Amino acid sequence: MAVGVSALQITAARPSVFLTQRTLGATMATFVHESDRILSSKLTSSSHLSSVLNIKHKCTTSRPRFQKFVTRSMSEAPGSKSVSQLSIDLKGKRAFIAGVADDNGYGWAIAKSLAAAGAEILVGTWVPALNIFEMSLRRGKFDESRVLPDGSLMEITKVYPLDAVFDNPEDVPEDIKTNKRYAGASNWTVQEVAESVKQDFGSIDILVHSLANGPEVTKPLLETSRKGYLAAVSASSYSYVSLLKHFLPIMNPGGSSISLTYIASERIIPGYGGGMSSAKAALESDTRVLAFEAGRKHKIRVNTISAGPLGSRAAKAIGFIDTMIDYSFANAPLQKTLSAGNLYEKKGGNL
Repeated sequence: MAVGVSALQITAARPSVFLTQRTLGATMATFVHESDRILSSKLTSSSHLSSVLNIKHKCTTSRPRFQKFVTRSMSEAPGSKSVSQLSIDLKGKRAFIAGVADDNGYGWAIAKSLAAAGAEILVGTWVPALNIFEMSLRRGKFDESRVLPDGSLMEITKVYPLDAVFDNPEDVPEDIKTNKRYAGASNWTVQEVAESVKQDFGSIDILVHSLANGPEVTKPLLETSRKGYLAAVSASSYSYVSLLKHFLPIMNPGGSSISLTYIASERIIPGYGGGMSSAKAALESDTRVLAFEAGRKHKIRVNTISAGPLGSRAAKAIGFIDTMIDYSFANAPLQKTLSAGNLYEKKGGNL
């Protein structure tokens, strides 16, 4: 369904939520890691958190013993070199990646991939994590992860404070305005960040939504409060609608936008609760609508990636991410350590 790309032209016959094992570029097509498709195929339809034990049981009894493995953000194995260079030229293109707060997740890996292809990188970082992230950058704590294929370091042109739960200053409640974790930060709502980027750079070509939050993610759906459910949908799916709404006016025609989804949108993953499965389903449904609307009106492609479970810092909040990773690995056709780099790993020079 997808065809080869040049610059910002990742095309598809029609907007799509999923493609299989593709390379991520500036236009960033949609892919699905095969392990993600297999993740829950043997699960029973139970929504109680205790069902997680069934996953663990299957992981440990239904496969031969494998060497201990871990998921990695930037490399396939210890000591391996940084990501493969994308076979496209993105020089002169500019990307904004929302949801980068360390060097351990998909957002960082996507940024690094785009930088390796020549794109200029801007990132939006959750306000409470901003100081630590910027300090770590300044002190060189991410230097090893910043190494590009040519030996240079990925440069992040600017880091913007961002809380994608709030569209504009009028939406921010008083308790957030006075929260000490937000002290000293300004212009961090979605509208304000888009305006700041426009003022600083004029336009962008690529928009990446790499953020989600479910405050009650460890609760079964039947135990999730309305507040927790709506918070998950707001932070994990509507935030993408908001980002596109405010950034589309400054995106160059032919550009592209992606978000990150998860297979729990269509299959039961016991323990992935708090309304997060519903939020991912909403995200995928919205992607189809946004692809039509943004494509017709702004000539922008909109897709989402289902990349599989990754042991990022954010994923630790789920509480059993290691079990999810183990299950996925045990049941995947190609049993290999999942890294964020799999999103853009070069496959025979084709996308």
